Amino acid sequence: MENKIEKNLLHVHELLAKGAFIEAMETYLHDEVELTEANEAPKKGKDYCVKFEQDFIDNQLAEFVGYEVGNYAVQGNHSFYDAIMTLKLKDGSTMVSEQVVATEWKDGKIYRERYYHA
Repeated sequence: MENKIEKNLLHVHELLAKGAFIEAMETYLHDEVELTEANEAPKKGKDYCVKFEQDFIDNQLAEFVGYEVGNYAVQGNHSFYDAIMTLKLKDGSTMVSEQVVATEWKDGKIYRERYYHA
């Protein structure tokens, strides 16, 4: 039986698969979210995180190639999944990010999320 977190997670995956990063963030980030890339300091607050992503899209992204999710799991208010994201950047390079995403949910929204990259 699918719970609310699993339903929301699967919708996030649908949005990311079509490159709708801002829509996913606007819909599912908690106002007090903390997003952490690998060992960097967390980005805090929904407004800041959305602006940071939009700046990346506007200034560095040339083409969204794909976002493929592998396995996922949901336990209580936590979810985990692995994915491969491929982007073409304005500098001519291709960025392929293999990652595991660990998420803590609060009130059906992403509250804390950490990306572990390969």
